[in-house]
Amino acid sequence: MKTLTILQRITLSHTTKLFPWTQRKPNLHHNRSELPLPRPRTWRVHSGAKGFTGQSTPDTRQPKNRESPSRKGNTGRKEESRKGYEEEDNDDKIPDIVWKRMISRILTYVGVPLLTGFALLQAFSIIKEQNLWDVPIWLPYLTTFITFGASALGIAFGSLSTSLEPDEEGSILGLEQVQKNWTEMWKEEDESGER
Repeated sequence: MKTLTILQRITLSHTTKLFPWTQRKPNLHHNRSELPLPRPRTWRVHSGAKGFTGQSTPDTRQPKNRESPSRKGNTGRKEESRKGYEEEDNDDKIPDIVWKRMISRILTYVGVPLLTGFALLQAFSIIKEQNLWDVPIWLPYLTTFITFGASALGIAFGSLSTSLEPDEEGSILGLEQVQKNWTEMWKEEDESGER
């Protein structure tokens, strides 16, 4: 019975407040020794990245002066493979001229359809407000779908239509470069799949 009266006092005291959710909950523990002690949290920094397995990869870097004699035979192979990767990286690097040309083409092929879509939406709005023509509801949806879709495809088309030769500009649309780069891209994909 005493418990019920205590609970009534607690609930009444909180319901009379203007904002009960900002008030702290009543502390029913009168003795501090009964409260459980919080566990201290310790954070560890892991140097390896986690993959899909959920296990942390160990740090494989070792100082040069601490190599064991059993590993000296493997270091030659590792260095050769590293050199091979460095040579491949140097071959795949895109020159700055080509990179700037590619960015400008992507911005053009994305920006023109996007701005056209916004302009058509604005034009349809003005036409409808001025009562010049009762624009059907499907027309703005269709033009938005076409222009924004073309804008999304402009990223791929802009990069494929760029000439990868630094001294060769290519045409305005770059259709011959699209054909050349498309076959080259799939040839590299087939070669990497065979390995």
